[in-house]
Amino acid sequence: MSKKLPDLSKAELDILKILWEKSPLSIREVHNKIPSEYGWAYSTTKTMMDRMLKKGYLQRSNFHGVNIYNTLISKPAGLARFVNFFATKVLETDVSQVVGMFTGGHSLSEDEVKELEILLQRLEKGETID
Repeated sequence: MSKKLPDLSKAELDILKILWEKSPLSIREVHNKIPSEYGWAYSTTKTMMDRMLKKGYLQRSNFHGVNIYNTLISKPAGLARFVNFFATKVLETDVSQVVGMFTGGHSLSEDEVKELEILLQRLEKGETID
């Protein structure tokens, strides 16, 4: 059984979304794509990504002297963690109501929505997900 990963924050999700779109990327490349609403310095992005590395969300490798990062969790698994946290802790509602928001959009494929639903069911049962 894998270790249980903590819930994702919005900032962590935004970093993962950048890396899901294209990876591997350096910290500088991720920093340049961070939404301007954060107003982060480069050092803040580095700190966030170092923490995500320790949490097991990211993998770091070295390419010609530059550290580059990949995600270690799939898009549906990452979204499942965030949706579960958002639904239960923020909205205090049933997770299935929040999943409906993903079915009509273009951010997830039909297969990814199905995987998200399965992962959320597992989280509701107290199971761990990778």
